[in-house]
Amino acid sequence: MGAPVGLAIVGEASIWPAAGVSAALIVAGVVVLVAKARGAGAGAPITGPPPARTAFAGREPPFAIMLEHIVDPIILVAGMDEADIGDRRFVFANAAARDLLRIQRPDGPLTTAVRAPEILAAVEGALFAQESRETLYETRGVQERFWRVRVTPLTGAEWGSGGDRLALLTLRDETEVRRSERTRANFLANASHELRTPLASLAGFVETLRGHARDDVDARERFLSIMHAQAERMRRLIDDLTSLSRIELGEHIPPSGRVDMRAAVIDVVDALGPLAAERGVTLSPVLPPSDSAVALGDRDQILQVTQNLVENALKYTPTGKVVTIEVLGDFDFTTATTATAPSGAHLSLLTPEHAAGKRYVALRVRDVGPGIARANLPRLTERFYRVEGQRVLDKPGTGLGLAIVKHIVNRHRGGLTVESAEGVGSVFTAYVPQVQTAADGAVAPAP
Repeated sequence: MGAPVGLAIVGEASIWPAAGVSAALIVAGVVVLVAKARGAGAGAPITGPPPARTAFAGREPPFAIMLEHIVDPIILVAGMDEADIGDRRFVFANAAARDLLRIQRPDGPLTTAVRAPEILAAVEGALFAQESRETLYETRGVQERFWRVRVTPLTGAEWGSGGDRLALLTLRDETEVRRSERTRANFLANASHELRTPLASLAGFVETLRGHARDDVDARERFLSIMHAQAERMRRLIDDLTSLSRIELGEHIPPSGRVDMRAAVIDVVDALGPLAAERGVTLSPVLPPSDSAVALGDRDQILQVTQNLVENALKYTPTGKVVTIEVLGDFDFTTATTATAPSGAHLSLLTPEHAAGKRYVALRVRDVGPGIARANLPRLTERFYRVEGQRVLDKPGTGLGLAIVKHIVNRHRGGLTVESAEGVGSVFTAYVPQVQTAADGAVAPAP
């Protein structure tokens, strides 16, 4: 009974209003495909006009609404002339496809939406060889995405008066799977490389303590102190690697909560107050009024960004000096990326996509440390990178702090800049989208 129902729905395309004809024909193609997959030929064909139905009269058919709300991108492609590549057109794209491929019109040349040669080749095979094809597609940019593309011919369905052939193009997001594989490989490679030195150091001291230093009290205390420091280094390294791996896995999924940046800075200043006092450094927050700098984001991750930037500033600020932590609300992209001082080098370490017209909340952390040479700025967010000449024992770290900051800010669809002058200090600015208010025309979802 499945096949007759499907064919009856196809037949209804003729009675739907003109505004719904495209959606009706799309449904026709999808239904024909499903009917064939279920063995529609086994039933007797329907003769005569379809039974009268009035349930959807004057409205969009529910199947078109269903396609619109499917989370996987779906595109209906039509083509008639095999020799003319410009003949391929998309005649329908659901909301997910329009968002992914920046489609601004209901139909048009396929090459205006998709330019990947592997996808266009798969479309050719589906339209003119009547073969289902699969391929992989990777979207480049600040947020990389990995997709499995399947193009299926809609046999028995045609489009328009010219009788164009139809094919259904679907994309399935495999970003999380690919990221998981890559993250696991990176974790193993990084952990094995970075843990080798402290493990060798621990093994050497253990052998020494078991040998000639067994009864040397002074040597034992000194070696145990070094072993403790190496064990702490391994703990920090594993914690940071785990944190970075977890952030990377979900980097393609933007957060939707609300974070009061003013409150976040207050929490971090309170937490790092004892460390600052121990180093003889003053933390000076410059904060806007309450609720004037609310960011769209994940509170725990925003706290981690703030803490990492402030801890870095504390490491390199001399005793008796000040670290300034400033929060600025309602910034546009140009203001957020503009240098704060004419002297020194200025570089954008991360730039958000489609930033025009957006408003941002900026977190700016300024130190008066030794500064960073211009040549070193582009590498600051690399894993385990530390500026040559600043690797001193009283500044422990894993070299992952700024890499973590970059990936968190990237997940938040924000940006990161650095300004620095040798002998003067450095300024790091992280900016993330601001929660829109009713006056802006939209309200961000609550966490």
